[in-house]
Amino acid sequence: MKFEFEVLTMTETGGPAEAVLHVHDLHFTYPDGHVALQGVTLHVARGEKVALVGPNGAGKSTLLLHFNGILQGQQGRVRVDGLDVVKANLGIIRARVGLVFQNPDDQLFSPTVFDDVAFGPLHMGLPEAEVRRRVAQALAQVGMAGYAERLSHHLSMGEKKRVAIATVLAMDPSILVLDEPTGGLDPRGRRELIGLLRELPVTMLAASHDMRLVAELFPRLIVLDGGRVVADGPTDELLRDEALLEQHGLEAPPAETR
Repeated sequence: MKFEFEVLTMTETGGPAEAVLHVHDLHFTYPDGHVALQGVTLHVARGEKVALVGPNGAGKSTLLLHFNGILQGQQGRVRVDGLDVVKANLGIIRARVGLVFQNPDDQLFSPTVFDDVAFGPLHMGLPEAEVRRRVAQALAQVGMAGYAERLSHHLSMGEKKRVAIATVLAMDPSILVLDEPTGGLDPRGRRELIGLLRELPVTMLAASHDMRLVAELFPRLIVLDGGRVVADGPTDELLRDEALLEQHGLEAPPAETR
C-alpha cells in the first residue's frame, strides 16, 4: 500500500511548491551494470522530519549521494530549494544539503574540532568573525560547546557523531541528511543522539535500519526497495502494516515505542 500526502500547490515536477527537496523519476546505474535507482520520486517539505528505510541494497545510500551531487543520475531530476543539482550549482547545493555520513571518521579530518566545524564556512569565504560565530553556534546546537580545541580523533563515537552534525549545521543547511545516524552507538549515545535530533529545528531526512529511532522521531516514512519507492506515508500507519514490512525485509519496533 502506498500512502500519498495531499498538497494544494504543485510544481512542474509534481511535488509541493514549498518543498526543500524534489526528486523526480531518478534513475541510476553503476558502471558495473548494477541498477541502483529505478524511477525514484519523492518530495520533502520544509520543516518535515522524514525517515528512509529499506533492506540492504535497496538504494538508500545511493539516493542520498544524489542530493548534493556526489552522484548524478542518468535520468530524472533532483532539486534543492528550487535549484537543480547540476555541476553549475554544486557550490550552493553542497552548502544547503548537510550530508552526514554513517562513519564520522569519513567527515572529520582536521586536527581540532574547531578546524573541522570551521572548514565549510571558511571555504564559503566568510569573514573570520562570522566563521567563529557559526562554529560556536553549531557546537552549542549539538551539545559540544567547550570542545572546540579538543582533538577530533580522541572523541568517543557519540561525540564524533555530534561534531560531524555540527560541521554541516555551520553551513546553515536547508536540509539535514543523515545516513544511519545511530550506527555504532552504545545505548547511552543512541539516546543522546535521538534527543539531539528531536530538538534540532531543521528539515531532516535520515536513512536508517534503526526502526525504534524511526518510530520515535520521524512522523513520515518512505520505504525504498529495489531502487523504487514502494511506500510513502505516516510512520505509525506503515509500521502497523505487517505484510508491507515483511515483503520488504523490515521489522516493526516493539509496540511500546510506537
